[in-house]
Order: sequence, then C-alpha cells, then structure tokens
Amino acid sequence: MDEIDRVILNKIQSDFPLDSRPFLQIGQEVGISEEETLKRIKRLKQNGIIRRIGGEFNSRKMGYASTLCAARVAEEEVPRFVELINSFSGVTHNYRRRHKYNIWFTFIAESREKIGQCLK
Repeated sequence: MDEIDRVILNKIQSDFPLDSRPFLQIGQEVGISEEETLKRIKRLKQNGIIRRIGGEFNSRKMGYASTLCAARVAEEEVPRFVELINSFSGVTHNYRRRHKYNIWFTFIAESREKIGQCLK
C-alpha cells in the first residue's frame, strides 16, 4: 500500500462521492485516472484490505432494530448455514471467525419482535 492507496481508502470511508462516476472523481482528487483508481481498489479488495463498498445507514433513525448474532456451526455445515442465513432479507452481512462461535452476522428488521420471529 502506498500513500495514494491510503488517500483512496480515506476517501471511500469518509467522503465517498455521490456521483454517477465516483471513481473518476476520486481519481481526479488524488491525481490518477479512473482506470487506475479502479485497478487500485480491485487490488485492495483482492488483498483483503477492502471487504466491501456500500452504503451504511443508521437503522435506528430509520425506525428499525438490529442485532449482532453468533452461531456455532460444524465445519461441514458452514456453507449450508451461510446459504440459509443469507436467504433472509434482514441479514446485512456475515463473517467467519476463529472462535467457538464461528459464524457472526447482523440482522435488521422493523422491530426486536420481528427479529425474534425470524431467528426462531
């Protein structure tokens, strides 16, 4: 990672442009082309520096409840379990952890009651 990568990461995290070509705008701000910006972002993602790029909303201000969930899943069942939890529209993302609870995921719904109903 060099200084340009660091500037790109800071821009993506704290001041992502709301523009039809955000990577062109970021590139212009750091003095490189849109193509070079995208190439760097792709490399950072492949190297695990960037997990995802997407919007983040304050669920409470939008009237929703959310929770962090953890599950202990047998190694051979992980793919099936992840496929199952990802089928719920309330699952925003999940992570595999080196922990006895090896799958963690976040869940969002209209209320705590709805979360409870969905996760039974």
